[in-house]
Amino acid sequence: MATPATAAAPPCPSPNPLSLLPRCSTLRELKQIQAFTIKTHLQNDPSVLTKLINFCTENPSSSSMAHAHQLFDDIPEPDIVMFNSMARGYSRSNTPLQAISLFVDVLCCGLLPDDYTFPSLIKACSGAKALEEGKQLHCFAVKVGLNDNIYVRPTLVNMYTECKDVDAARLVFDKIVEPCVVSYNAIITANAKISRPNEALSLFRELQGRNLKPTDVTLLSVLSCCALLGALDLGKWIHEYVKKYGFHKYVKVNTALVDMYAKCGSLKDAVSIFENMAVKDTQAWSAMIMAYATHGQGHQAMSLFEEMRRAQVKPDNITFLGLLYACSHTGLVEEGFKYFSYMSEEHRIIPGIKHYGCMVDLLGRAGYLDRAYKFIDELPIEPTPILWRTLLSSCSSHGNIELGKKVIGRIFELDDSHGGDYVILSNLLARAGKWEDVDYLRKMMKDRGVVKIPGCSSIEVNNVVHEFFSGDGVNSVSTDLHRALDELVKELKIAGYVPDTSLVVHPDMEDDDKEITLRYHSEKLAIAFGLLNTTPGTTIRVVKNLRVCGDCHSAAKLISLIFDREIILRDVQRFHHFKDGKCSCGDFW
Repeated sequence: MATPATAAAPPCPSPNPLSLLPRCSTLRELKQIQAFTIKTHLQNDPSVLTKLINFCTENPSSSSMAHAHQLFDDIPEPDIVMFNSMARGYSRSNTPLQAISLFVDVLCCGLLPDDYTFPSLIKACSGAKALEEGKQLHCFAVKVGLNDNIYVRPTLVNMYTECKDVDAARLVFDKIVEPCVVSYNAIITANAKISRPNEALSLFRELQGRNLKPTDVTLLSVLSCCALLGALDLGKWIHEYVKKYGFHKYVKVNTALVDMYAKCGSLKDAVSIFENMAVKDTQAWSAMIMAYATHGQGHQAMSLFEEMRRAQVKPDNITFLGLLYACSHTGLVEEGFKYFSYMSEEHRIIPGIKHYGCMVDLLGRAGYLDRAYKFIDELPIEPTPILWRTLLSSCSSHGNIELGKKVIGRIFELDDSHGGDYVILSNLLARAGKWEDVDYLRKMMKDRGVVKIPGCSSIEVNNVVHEFFSGDGVNSVSTDLHRALDELVKELKIAGYVPDTSLVVHPDMEDDDKEITLRYHSEKLAIAFGLLNTTPGTTIRVVKNLRVCGDCHSAAKLISLIFDREIILRDVQRFHHFKDGKCSCGDFW
């Protein structure tokens, strides 16, 4: 009997190349899949090509974007979706402007942009800081009616922000009918970056008024504004918000809180935040080291650095900047040079201008002026005016006129437009009675149109920041504040205060007029305002835009003793904690 024939097995279907893509992890594997599409005659299938391009642009590198570009060029009739993928990839790559070049090519082919085209192109301009190209894209978006798109306006705000045209960013933002939190984040961050904290905080309050929920990005910018203004009460409110909504889990937010509390004069709160952080990265350790440094606690900064080393957290350039700053403001010359060497030799961190500036300051404060001059002159990089200005300040502190003249000559070779340089040397010459040289400097300032930056001090009372300028009230009608300050000075004189009129360098001015000029310095006005408008025993916190003058420093010490108040004054260089007639700086600042 015949054996029945066995039925033939059906042919095995070829696998779909797209099913292999999720398991693809390298460009080499992608090329193997691409080879398979050629073998199976799918190389011209739009869906296959789109997915191949998407893989290349998802985590863009130079090689993956080059391959994506090649794939795109081989497409006979690419559509806008494929281009959008290319633009998105280039916007996140290290060659973002390639997206603009490709866009010009596709426009020549007749493709028109859609809702998703401009966000990536504008983001590319942000990454390249390409303001002109960004403006052209903005105009084109207006031309095709896409400038009001919900995704386009926020990216325009961010682009203008990144290109440092904040006024243009604000104009775009103000035209958004219903701005989202992303738009607010962009404009708040923009104002924070260019030191417009009041505008940033006003926008933050507007965001809250719209019942939009801040993100961690919002809080980072707002905390930096509080730090800049010294607005401790608002900073504390934001801290409560952080705890309530779980943002304390973010390392960056905690680090911003450490920085905010430190810059608002509450070192105790900064330490508390730092010590309770579950995770501490390099930035967190560096922020705390810098906090100790600016508050004049150099030894604590160095001790914390040793703790950081034991925790095996790698320091960065900011860590060492804090250490050098700590040594500079504590007079620890040998320790400063040790850390400076350790930074480059052990950690291969190349010093920057700020590190060199700390070293110059360290030597200058300690009186090693000639050594500081030689240090700058032998730098491996071209010195900046800031380095020479640091030394000029030390020459003034130590009364070295000859070196001061030499240094200002070096400054003027690089920049002769900074009013502070003229003022420092002018004061130095005036204290030595060299009035002809003083007159010559003042004439030079006038001829060159150089303007002196006025002293400004701010104080936060009941969540409102009040600003005072030096000279307010000298030639105006007396107010309650000025009358209170007049009475305050009388009490200080009874306690032994003698106004240091040598700091007012006007040879023709009578001593009584010099006294009045000193009396209405911005620091004294802010402190008097604090005494008038806060309850007894409350700490007074003042922020000044320049270095605190010697007369105000002496007056603040006596005020802290007479009124039993702690006064925390942050000037452009450091914090001064006045308590019981003494200052934390030990009169070394």
